[in-house]
Amino acid sequence: MKKHIWAICFTAALIAFTTFIALDTFVLSAAYNENATGMNTSMFSVRTETQNEDAQAPDETVQEQTVAVSNESSYKDGNVSITLTEYEQYGTTIYVADIELSSTLYLKTAFANDTYGKNVTEKTSVTAEENDAILAINGDYYGAQEKGYVIRNGIVYRSSAKGAQVLCIYADGTMKVVNDRDYTAEELVENGVWQAFSFGPGLVENGSVSVDENDEVGRAKASNPRTAIGLIDAGHFVFVVSDGRTDESEGLSLYELAEFMQSLGVKEAYNLDGGGSSTMYFNGEVINNPTSGGKIKEREVSDIVYIGY
Repeated sequence: MKKHIWAICFTAALIAFTTFIALDTFVLSAAYNENATGMNTSMFSVRTETQNEDAQAPDETVQEQTVAVSNESSYKDGNVSITLTEYEQYGTTIYVADIELSSTLYLKTAFANDTYGKNVTEKTSVTAEENDAILAINGDYYGAQEKGYVIRNGIVYRSSAKGAQVLCIYADGTMKVVNDRDYTAEELVENGVWQAFSFGPGLVENGSVSVDENDEVGRAKASNPRTAIGLIDAGHFVFVVSDGRTDESEGLSLYELAEFMQSLGVKEAYNLDGGGSSTMYFNGEVINNPTSGGKIKEREVSDIVYIGY
């Protein structure tokens, strides 16, 4: 009889655990999406410096330009201009995408498997392909954290603060790092925030390096693959990804990353998830050398930041 009781208890516990994981991944995901708040897209402004006579208005039904010129290191159409440059600094290969947009609507984010959830991950390249991204980098891996604002494409998915720096990209094409103690997620959207990420820290503020040589993310190594976003001017961004953890590339410290971002002329810059997550995708190819588990391969992550239609 005791054997049967233990078997029944074990089976019940296993079912309960499996149900919890399913609820955590899918039911909570659906609830977040149903309760999400969105912003008014009329807050977006249109810049004309990257536009031609065929350029389209920034609305939610915008389609890809029919006239586009693209090669292995650049892409240009009426709304989007991207130029890739490779640098060798600090014993590390660094990849920079210089991006000019007619509207911040073309700077988008996407979740792995198109699903918001704690246990949902996919390779950056796969999520990029599924969303027809021209250019993409990994995001802040929100799914590895219990707290921290998650605002994507003007929608609040997680509004629990963790007392940390948040990167805010605004509908007007500007960017700023704020502390989540100072604003609710809903207030940020009301103020025009289009995307918000909770990783950090901020690297450059008002053109000055805002970290010191001893700063690091948690228990991360001093030299790592890195991913960052910088703002040069309204609508003019840089995506930066570095290699690391290989014989060819040592990787960057936060301070080295901040110095490098500053050298690009950015006014603001912010550190995203690095290490094995760091990946840059352009025109159908992964262009850096992401490392995961000691091998050159992509790590599956929760989300991406991308340029697309």
